[in-house]
Amino acid sequence: MSSEENETAKRGRRSKVRRLIDEYGLDGEGERLENLWTAGRDDRLSLRELADDFNRRLLRAVMVDAGMNPLDGEVANTYRLLTDDDVSSGMRTQAKQTLEREDIDIDDLQKNFVSHQAIHTYLTKYRGVKRDEQTDEDRVQKGLDTIQRLRSRTAAVSENIVENLANTDRIQIGEFEVLVDVRVFCRDCGTQYDVQDLLEAGHCECGGELAAAAGETSTTE
Repeated sequence: MSSEENETAKRGRRSKVRRLIDEYGLDGEGERLENLWTAGRDDRLSLRELADDFNRRLLRAVMVDAGMNPLDGEVANTYRLLTDDDVSSGMRTQAKQTLEREDIDIDDLQKNFVSHQAIHTYLTKYRGVKRDEQTDEDRVQKGLDTIQRLRSRTAAVSENIVENLANTDRIQIGEFEVLVDVRVFCRDCGTQYDVQDLLEAGHCECGGELAAAAGETSTTE
């Protein structure tokens, strides 16, 4: 019995991730997740990215077990249609119906999709993995990921509302697309940026002046 299994036995139950690895024969998946999480800073994946990656592998296993032969990109696209906030209800329903025709239980499938918390629990508590603390770049990326998810959610909700109102003849509109633009305005330098551009750049127009002022203060002291 491996050290991981010994530790799991002591706790009296398996983690959700471990259970799914066993049930779907995802041999080597635990080690692969560990390596991806602890890789060098330029190559490592976040917990959310690991959860999505694991769920796509789980979806492929379910599709193959059902007798399907998914093509390259088909698994990733199906997972996107099932989970992304910016997917319309019609496209999501169509994806579910495609799987249901292959006798795949959609409710069970979606219940088996894991969260980033489940991945974290599996890696830290059941495999004893530790990773370096987040860098400033990691924290910026985490903030950007949160904003992007909220922006996608806002766009999806807005699209559904407009679509419902149009379908019930409460408003008139042709083919449409919802765009959500989040901008940040700096009152000091009078410039504004798309929030993603600002976070990736790391500063606005007055950023250089602030850095220079900080350097002068440090020299004076």
